[in-house]
Amino acid sequence: MELLPKDAQKIEVAGSTVDFYTYMEGNSTVYQFDTSMTGPPEPMVNAMAGLKLIDSVDKKLVMINHKAPGGLFGKIGENYDYKVEDLDNGNVKVVFNYIAGESEKANLSDNTCS
Repeated sequence: MELLPKDAQKIEVAGSTVDFYTYMEGNSTVYQFDTSMTGPPEPMVNAMAGLKLIDSVDKKLVMINHKAPGGLFGKIGENYDYKVEDLDNGNVKVVFNYIAGESEKANLSDNTCS
């Protein structure tokens, strides 16, 4: 997977359909997955599975995708802070951060694209 540090470890994530990895970045635990080669609903399904791991401010989720997941932002945009970065290969990197008092309110079981 692109952009993965050498010390990244593969982990099992319930409900995921792609590989997830974890590594440390400063004092933060990072969880990362790549859905750039998949189609709907896999980006949404995997993002929702990954967001369940983000339960404190010292954890974040990195999603590599073929485009910014607008449908996902509509579902969780008020519950998580996120930043989209365009990558040189045409993909995007989305970094999701926990918001205390808001992230707990997200409905992470609704992983449909509709």
